[in-house]
Amino acid sequence: MTSEPEPAVTRILIVDDDALVRAGLSMMLAGVPDLDIVGEAADGADVPAMVESARPDVVLMDIRMPRVDGLAATEALRRRTDPPEIVILTTFDTDDHVLRALRAGATGFLLKDTPPADIVTAVRRAAAGEPILSPSVTRQLIAHVSDGDGGGRARRAEKQLAELSERELEVAVAIAHGKSNAEISAELFMSVATVKAHVSRVLTKLGLNNRVQIALLVHDAGLV
Repeated sequence: MTSEPEPAVTRILIVDDDALVRAGLSMMLAGVPDLDIVGEAADGADVPAMVESARPDVVLMDIRMPRVDGLAATEALRRRTDPPEIVILTTFDTDDHVLRALRAGATGFLLKDTPPADIVTAVRRAAAGEPILSPSVTRQLIAHVSDGDGGGRARRAEKQLAELSERELEVAVAIAHGKSNAEISAELFMSVATVKAHVSRVLTKLGLNNRVQIALLVHDAGLV
């Protein structure tokens, strides 16, 4: 009789300048068998060295810290060859820093008062490369946060998306609607493997890191 394989363990780095927040997250996640806290940091300045030594799969990143904030730390991590997934921790769901971090390549964000079970689910999803961002939240963020260059951003987004084939654009729009690969497969009548291939080509053509960035670009272009 063969035994069930052990579930893969997700390695987590917690970055927050509030010691109580770090302690609370550590206590909450430490009791979950497939999650392993491999380090804590109080400032974004400490993140590169800790990522190098601890090799986390997911970084829970506070957005507002005294020396190097979560935005700068996210941008620095995304420049690495093999960066961890990054989930932004914030108090405000319309924080302009959150939108900028998502554009820089964060997988999503969590409010600090998110229920524990939802945080665990979000960490698992992030580790799997799934966006932690619903289409309604994307629309809310973009509606509430203005960078003063909406028209220019829309034109740039339209120009980038013009590089895609018609089928690739259909996949990109479906991603912006929050569809999974399986849902896109059923909607566009193609295999899941073909959907994955299209997603990879879209990311490569647009020079993006993840599905959240695809969704934001499609939103910028006004296609959803």
